[in-house]
Amino acid sequence: METIDLLRSGKLQGIKRLDLAAGLTEFPIEIFDLADSLEILNLSDNHLRSLPADLIRLKNLKIIFLSNNDFELVPEVLADCQHLSMVGFKSNKIRVFDENVLPLGVRWLILTDNQLERLPNSIGKLLSLQKLMLAGNQLRSLPDEMAACQNLELIRLAANRLESLPQWLFTLPRLSWLAYAGNPVCTANLSPNVPVIPWTDLTLSEPLGEGASGVISRGLWHSPAQSPTDVAIKIFKGAMTSDGAPADEMNACMAAGGHPHLVGALGKIGDCPDERSGLILSLIPPDYKNLGNPPSLDSCTRDTYPEGISFTVAKILQIAIAISSAAAHLHAQGIMHGDLYAHNIMTNDRGNCLLGDFGAASSYDRTNSIASLASERLEVRAFGCLLEDLLVRCQLSDIVGEVAEDNNQEKLVLDRLKKLQQDCMQILPTNRPLFIEIGKILA
Repeated sequence: METIDLLRSGKLQGIKRLDLAAGLTEFPIEIFDLADSLEILNLSDNHLRSLPADLIRLKNLKIIFLSNNDFELVPEVLADCQHLSMVGFKSNKIRVFDENVLPLGVRWLILTDNQLERLPNSIGKLLSLQKLMLAGNQLRSLPDEMAACQNLELIRLAANRLESLPQWLFTLPRLSWLAYAGNPVCTANLSPNVPVIPWTDLTLSEPLGEGASGVISRGLWHSPAQSPTDVAIKIFKGAMTSDGAPADEMNACMAAGGHPHLVGALGKIGDCPDERSGLILSLIPPDYKNLGNPPSLDSCTRDTYPEGISFTVAKILQIAIAISSAAAHLHAQGIMHGDLYAHNIMTNDRGNCLLGDFGAASSYDRTNSIASLASERLEVRAFGCLLEDLLVRCQLSDIVGEVAEDNNQEKLVLDRLKKLQQDCMQILPTNRPLFIEIGKILA
């Protein structure tokens, strides 16, 4: 039976999560029969324009997803649902976001790909807010009241109309992941000089993975100047993602240049089918795996890891050296990665690693020392979060006897890594080291 039929027949009693996409134009009143158990309600991919005035009857509701519907405003009834911690309205038609229409306990707010021109001043009352997704709107400014959102850790502002970023944004003590490409404020010109590769020179084979912005496949590059080369081919979907526009991701990836610990671009596709865009990337060896997994609904901004996974001190040190070096290289080009996370790092059993995925990357003017230092120190906190995740899962070697001295050395390194991690996450951004300093400490 279809989910809607199961709902109407009463066969879903006791469920905690309901996913219902059935071309709905009205909120099914049968959902209220689940009020005693329902915690997550996903009504994405319908044609809803409003929510019932008595939504508060869903007394245990914590998360509501309403992406790809026809909402034109953020429903004020949400303010009554005091247990809501996550609200998602991606890809609607929202132009109106009135004052005080959200419960104060919201941690994660998604308004990607709408038509917002302004945010309410009352957003500054959301003191629990950690993750704010606003890419693909028409915002020209942010309310100064948002400076009170001291728990904000991740903000997506790409593809709006921001001519400047407020100074308070870079003083937020926990902000670690920021994306703002595709705004007038990005005056830094990324003009990557990479070869344009004809589609006819490429042969696609099996898919390797799919992300928010595109599909990556294994392929062969038949270059006239060399024998066929194994490559990864990324074809962009062309749609607005939660991080921003694919074109900005492509420019940042190409402008990043070569580095031994970056997944670099070999070229862009000149005549991609269906008027899409595409990149040719270095093929990552099959023994490389993702260092971590993306955040969960519960972890919100922090990556998740397989249960029982651990890392040696030596491997943590090796990863830290590699990623800090890659980050230092990016910031030397005036590029902030914006998504420095374990799930965007590929590593193998020998500790070799590569940082990829430039979907949230932003450029800034390196000649503006204030903006440059503020941007880098923001990303240093993201590096500190990564280091903290690894250190929490550190497994000391079981060393005894004649090599006890090595054991002491290992503990000493571990202590120094913990100190570095704490320095990278200093509440006051100006007290954090830069990536060049971090590299020296690690060395």
